[in-house]
Amino acid sequence: MSKRDYYQVLGVQRNASEADIKKAYRRLAMKYHPDRNPDDAESEQRFKEINEAHEVLSDAKKRSAYDQFGHAGVAGAGGFGGPGDFAGAGSFSDIFGDVFGDIFGGRAGGRRSNRGADLRYDLAMSLEEAVSGKEVKIRIPTLVDCQFCGGSGAKPGTKPQTCPTCSGTGQVRMQQGFFSIQQTCPQCRGTGQIIVEPCGHCRGAGRVQESKTLSVKVPAGVDTGDRIRLAGEGERGEQGGPPGDLYVQVQVKEHAIFTREGDDLFCEVPIGFVTAALGGELEVPTLNGKVMLKIPHGTQTGRLFRVRGKGVKSVRSQGTGDLLCRVVIETPVNLTERQKELLEEFDRSVREGGERHSPNSSSWLDGVKSFFEKMGF
Repeated sequence: MSKRDYYQVLGVQRNASEADIKKAYRRLAMKYHPDRNPDDAESEQRFKEINEAHEVLSDAKKRSAYDQFGHAGVAGAGGFGGPGDFAGAGSFSDIFGDVFGDIFGGRAGGRRSNRGADLRYDLAMSLEEAVSGKEVKIRIPTLVDCQFCGGSGAKPGTKPQTCPTCSGTGQVRMQQGFFSIQQTCPQCRGTGQIIVEPCGHCRGAGRVQESKTLSVKVPAGVDTGDRIRLAGEGERGEQGGPPGDLYVQVQVKEHAIFTREGDDLFCEVPIGFVTAALGGELEVPTLNGKVMLKIPHGTQTGRLFRVRGKGVKSVRSQGTGDLLCRVVIETPVNLTERQKELLEEFDRSVREGGERHSPNSSSWLDGVKSFFEKMGF
């Protein structure tokens, strides 16, 4: 199945700015996040597709390569996708160097030195942990040299032998008319050696799987999709190749009170209609304590109140977001007969005041009346 265009995946134009790409990613990642869509295979696939698209389009070099060559220009680059890496990544030239090196024999000595694969670890954190930062220990599977054969892959007491096809160069040359093409040896796959008697413990691979524990420092202010690179902690390379990297990808769990957008926090605050009408003070929570929120008289449901500096400290700058409280007026329930009588009396007195007490209702009714007259109802 062919991959969709990355710009279409994020729903942005090809000339979209970095800010537009980031905004589109955050919106889609929140919508299709596995925590919000449990046991939904389609949403999980969309989430992976969104991450892969952002991985490429948020990186200037990868985006340039993709714009020129399409998916072939970033082959192997996708899969980790996040709005912010906390370390560097491989360049475009590194990706194509491996391809053209095999075809034209550009490798020193002719033998392949395979870099180990990058690994990914999904780290679930609470909002409080993500905002304050913490040091966590993670346990991951890894490949290490087989202790029985010393990583050679050959049975103890034996050694790998020189490949008879390429005479140990790891390359073979094929003549096609006037052209001579050098390519990887099909028998030894570029190593220059073959194993006649494989090690019984690692079955000739030279590596076995174990587990290791790592300590990861998560900076304060990380969000879902951010990732931390641990250089050299990925899979061990073959034939003396360098190890890959480990990417720790952050996933922030949903919070019972707050939702996060960038560095700002949002919460809904229920208030009684008497407080909304007369005004007053209300105690609201923040991630580091309580604050008093002043409610002016005549407050309507849906009004936003901003508490500055009570959001999230940015992981990429010195700024701190705000807490935005949206008030929702709560209608009284389970009223006694006396309470109903009092409300009916209050309602009569309000209606007698007309537009002075209910300007929104009066203007809305005037609009409805005008609409009916226009439509001839």
